[in-house]
Amino acid sequence: MNHQEALVPHFGVSTPPASSSGMSCDCDAGRDLLQRLRAHCRAVTLVWADGGYTGWLVEFAHAVLALALAVVKRPDDVRGFTVLPRRWVVERSFAHLIGARRLARDYESRTDSSEAMAWWAASITATRRLARQGTPTPRRHISQPTPAAA
Repeated sequence: MNHQEALVPHFGVSTPPASSSGMSCDCDAGRDLLQRLRAHCRAVTLVWADGGYTGWLVEFAHAVLALALAVVKRPDDVRGFTVLPRRWVVERSFAHLIGARRLARDYESRTDSSEAMAWWAASITATRRLARQGTPTPRRHISQPTPAAA
């Protein structure tokens, strides 16, 4: 089974999850993902992360990658469900990806195949959003009958 990490910008168009073997911890996979982020998106300065990304990864992101890694933790005194800040962005993005039925289960035996399917699903979401934001489709004009010449 693959372990997946995802990078989701604040506007919600997800980069597909990066798959790794289930043997790595969250911080190792997070380090690889943050390095890819820094290589491709130099303008990003703040990253929100789940509670599993504490410890040395916060210092690594700050010292080596010049990223502020803000860890969103669940309050210790709360039992049951609680809404975590910024978590809804990630959950919404995963919901868009799961809309591709192939990603609802882990059918892929290779991580590169799994990542390719995630890229495919993310591209569908992105193109749909771009199509909605693009130029409006021309409306059909119903031809009006011309007034009779008098």
